[in-house]
Amino acid sequence: MSLSALTAKTLLTPEERIEQPLVLLDGAHIVEVTSRVERNVPVNSRHIDFPAATLAPGFLDIHIHGGAGHDVMERGDDAFPIMQRFLAQHGVTGYLPTTVTAPMKQILETLERIAKQIDHTGRAENSQQLQAQPLGIHIEGPFLSHERRGVHPPEFLQKPTVPLLNRLWEASGGHIKLMTIAPELEGAMEVIGEAVRLGICVSLGHSDAHIGSARSAHSAGARHATHTFNAMRPLNHRDPGILGFVLSEREMTADIIVDGIHVDPEVVDIFFRTKGSDRAVLITDALSAAGMPDGQYRLGSFEFEVRDGRCTAHGTLAGSVLTMDRAVRNVMQFAHIDLQNALRGATSNPAAVIGLANQRGALTPGSIADIVVLDDQQQVVQTIVRGQGI
Repeated sequence: MSLSALTAKTLLTPEERIEQPLVLLDGAHIVEVTSRVERNVPVNSRHIDFPAATLAPGFLDIHIHGGAGHDVMERGDDAFPIMQRFLAQHGVTGYLPTTVTAPMKQILETLERIAKQIDHTGRAENSQQLQAQPLGIHIEGPFLSHERRGVHPPEFLQKPTVPLLNRLWEASGGHIKLMTIAPELEGAMEVIGEAVRLGICVSLGHSDAHIGSARSAHSAGARHATHTFNAMRPLNHRDPGILGFVLSEREMTADIIVDGIHVDPEVVDIFFRTKGSDRAVLITDALSAAGMPDGQYRLGSFEFEVRDGRCTAHGTLAGSVLTMDRAVRNVMQFAHIDLQNALRGATSNPAAVIGLANQRGALTPGSIADIVVLDDQQQVVQTIVRGQGI
């Protein structure tokens, strides 16, 4: 056993807080988590100390289209390494490349390309592991509502059918972990049932559904909601709609873009009071413009503009330039919660949504050694991916 020993001021996970922690790593896995009060640093280990910092699980982003000038829909071999290095700089150790509505041929080709990237990452040598890892695929579209499509091109939206879902699944090599769908569409219930059978987490979003359709989708197996409040029928006290169901149904998890643009800070506070920190998931919905200056950019088949941090296409919000470390800091401020509860939304909660709670989202013996090191202002000091980066 070749041990690395990490020490710091504090360790935070969703379940515990350890002062003067000692975390022992053997390669890509955590083998022990304890305190220096209870155990000395092993003499045969490589000791790395972060004396004024906090250790936390690496961030997970289950809805992200791009960053650092690149997006997941583009062709070429350079996009993923550049984007993944950018994500790691902001504490993200794992993510779901998220597709957008496009011509079906382009979506299928993109799924095949992402699947190859995921398979390659699984075989990559240690020297290549300082990038965030793609953990699966999120398909956002083409099964979306015309009324609530946002910037998704209407001409490429599709009626949900089981054969079409199976084409997407096969092109992805079985790597789809999350699918956004509008439950009111004809054929949606059959597709939701098939997706659940395949092991896909079904997320309700880009939807004009009334509460009945949302409730039926939940009964069929849907258990998550995509960028809550955005691209959804608004809440009405006599017609609660899909949003009323998402906020009130305890079994539903839901994600939210906490950039101060997509959702007002006061409403973010309401969201966290309603869903609780154990059911709320932070996402960025970031585009290729994340980490880049204002200007014109592309996502899939359409162009968008970034000005003063706001991404728009033809006047409609089109994703964000948010980073996950900023989302954690924002939610602490907007929802008035402490760092430990804010971390849930970026670690254990998204891990549970995509079925990886036994591997990621926590710092426990046997879990993947994905760790973010934060200073006392919640700025990223260091990111560790599968034990690499130290």
